[in-house]
Amino acid sequence: MKILFGIQGTGNGHISRAREIVPLLQQYGDVDLLVSGTEAEVSLSQPLKYRFHGFSFVFGKKGGVDNWATFKIMNLRQLWKDMHSIPLNQYDLIINDFEPVSAWACRLQKVPSVSLSHQCSFISKKTPRPAKWNYAEWLFKYYSPTTHHIGFHFERYDDFIHTPVIRSDIRNMVTSNLGHYTVYLPAYGDKTLIKHLKETDAEWHIFSKRTKTAYKEGNVNVFPIDNEAFNNSLASCAGLLTGGGFEGPAEALFLGKKVLMIPMRGQYEQQCNALSASKLGVEVVYSINHDFVYRIKQWLADDRRIVVDFPDETAQIVDKMVKQYTRQ
Repeated sequence: MKILFGIQGTGNGHISRAREIVPLLQQYGDVDLLVSGTEAEVSLSQPLKYRFHGFSFVFGKKGGVDNWATFKIMNLRQLWKDMHSIPLNQYDLIINDFEPVSAWACRLQKVPSVSLSHQCSFISKKTPRPAKWNYAEWLFKYYSPTTHHIGFHFERYDDFIHTPVIRSDIRNMVTSNLGHYTVYLPAYGDKTLIKHLKETDAEWHIFSKRTKTAYKEGNVNVFPIDNEAFNNSLASCAGLLTGGGFEGPAEALFLGKKVLMIPMRGQYEQQCNALSASKLGVEVVYSINHDFVYRIKQWLADDRRIVVDFPDETAQIVDKMVKQYTRQ
């Protein structure tokens, strides 16, 4: 049996989830990995069969997407060429984690494929989102269209939606509270974060896309992105300050850490995630502005913990998917 797994390479969450899913898929046959996108620092342990430029969004430094940088790296001609370069007929099962090249290749060649992603949970109208309709709903539907859907979210909003995939190394972590707070906010520049966090009494560990060397300013430590170092910081922190992503907040909640989310400005999916997390009791701040330090201090003083139930169902989900959607 041959399996193709297409994975989005913008951000680290998709790759992190794939690190858990790929070994499970390999129990059923040969797995070829395809990654498109340019913004992930986390890598897979297994070699890639296909590496495409794809269609990526570039993080800015002021809380949103850098639209000009995104436009500059766009290459629609190459995207079209890549879509037609994948020999889809040699695969018995094609799986997609919000990856546009393989998804559109399947659609154009009328080959069935399966979404295994957080984003496909938004196919359901039961999944929380802001009341005002946003054009980004079209992205959920058409960015990486597939014929079947298996979604992940903070809660089981529909019958095809499961709770988050929590990596084994996170599930098996020995946790502690050394008093520091871990930060992952790739849409903000280091200087902006340091300026505000220095006004608190807490110790901060910022993991930054923009530094290659660790340094410290007062109570703020800045580290380059490193999966093991980040996990160690998260396991021993008092809380996580992060964006409106999905995997990071989910893992922190699983570990019993308090979470403060700052969704990216103009990024609809992150606004939706923040709304869903707030229904669990997660604190959400929508911008770093004049009252940000006040909101941070309020959060630091709040000792409430959110209890979540994220059972380990990944193996069962993969098994059901393989049995149900493998082409005969």
